Amino acid sequence: MAPRTHWLFGDQLGPHFLDPRHDGPDRDAPVVMIEARSVLRRRRFHRAKAHLVLSAMRHRAAELGDRVRYVRAETYTQGLAEVPGRGRDRLTVCHPTSRAALALVTSLERVQVLPAKGFLVPHADFARWAEGHAGGLRMEGFYRWVRTQHDLLMDAGEPAGGRWNLDHDNREPPPRGAAALDVARPWSPEEDEIDAEVRRDLDRWESDGDVSFVGRDGPRRFPVTRREALAALRHFTGHRLRDFGRYEDAMLAADPVMSHSLLSSSLNLGLLDPAECVERAESAWRAGDAPLNSVEGFVRQIAGWREYVWQLYWHFGEEYRGRNALGHREPLPGWFLDLDADAVTANCLSTVLAQVRDTGWTHHIPRLMVLGSRALQDGWDPAAVTDWFHRCFVDGYDWVMLPNVVGMSQYADGGMMTTKPYTSGGAYIHRMSDLCGPCAYRPTDRVGERACPYSTGYWAFLHRHRAELAGNHRMARAVQGLDRLKDLPELLKQADARGGQAP
Repeated sequence: MAPRTHWLFGDQLGPHFLDPRHDGPDRDAPVVMIEARSVLRRRRFHRAKAHLVLSAMRHRAAELGDRVRYVRAETYTQGLAEVPGRGRDRLTVCHPTSRAALALVTSLERVQVLPAKGFLVPHADFARWAEGHAGGLRMEGFYRWVRTQHDLLMDAGEPAGGRWNLDHDNREPPPRGAAALDVARPWSPEEDEIDAEVRRDLDRWESDGDVSFVGRDGPRRFPVTRREALAALRHFTGHRLRDFGRYEDAMLAADPVMSHSLLSSSLNLGLLDPAECVERAESAWRAGDAPLNSVEGFVRQIAGWREYVWQLYWHFGEEYRGRNALGHREPLPGWFLDLDADAVTANCLSTVLAQVRDTGWTHHIPRLMVLGSRALQDGWDPAAVTDWFHRCFVDGYDWVMLPNVVGMSQYADGGMMTTKPYTSGGAYIHRMSDLCGPCAYRPTDRVGERACPYSTGYWAFLHRHRAELAGNHRMARAVQGLDRLKDLPELLKQADARGGQAP
């Protein structure tokens, strides 16, 4: 009996998605890949993201050679029509990463859905863990459970070094006076003819009016093949991991990458498996090549946060998408939608928006405390903010951004995922970056011509949601601080006057 054809989505590009062990596809199964133009038409994606995904898919098809049937079609359904064979057992596919894709494959009689790959924890195992924590799900507890279950950074059943969480050691501001960290530069790829072909296609589709993009494309900065992704992983763990932890939350205008790994897009394309990433990091620590705080911070991002976000995407259900506990309805302003960094005066926001425009990437602190905080303070619609992050980041997918934005960044779920809103005045940005020095605004000023939009916006946000936040034990003291602001009326008037204008 001939092996069943296996369907690879564009974020299932690593060898583990063709591994027949553990409920994988048939050994030596023929493969089908579908490049559906409709995906690019549905959203105004970042140009660099469109290039990265298509380049990665076409590189994978080139690697698979005669084993793959690579179909270019308008939709997935039309693409499947070109795949011969009928009957439920003719095609297999690993569990897709979005609800929309899962709904599609489960609606097709000829497709059998196999378990998800590319994550550490099966859905059933998470469900059992969640049942034991019905009083409230928190990432810290989940992270400790994952480390125990997978024996990650553990010594004789106890956390390595005696502590589960080394966040306290990973919150240093950038070195005073330094424009960049004194670390090895990140791995970078060399483009090839497939990259050039993709760029020509994108140029043609855009000039024909078939698709529209935002942001800039090129040169490519992220891996598109398994070989490139492994090279990037080796380079990070061998040369940059040792300095990752201490400056994990810091920002420098001229050094947006700092010591971050730049591996998120490779993980989310399926080029890397999370297990090999955390195991390689742990090996670096045990060999004495990286300190524990850096390794624990990296492991926490992958085995903790990434895994937790994936599980919550499915656990919370589709209705989670519409959560809006704070009642935020403001539309995203045009300058933000267009990544128009030049329209923004606030140096932190202009700098970070330019990073997104130019690369489709920033690390987690600019995402949360500059971009997300601006949206939260100004009351932008969380569904629109989620869509923006999905479209504009090379590592953005529905499962990634929905919990991260609705839950953590915008607190639109009212605390289902995190215990407080993540926003701050300008003092935090000033402490953790070099972005405030050349700015036209002053982080200490709440009112007046030089008032920092984040400082004004922070207090205006607390005032607007005082009733909802007063009972939150992590926000009560901040809310009480409103009573000490003699300039609150002037502050609120200034915040209202700014409206949706670029700060």
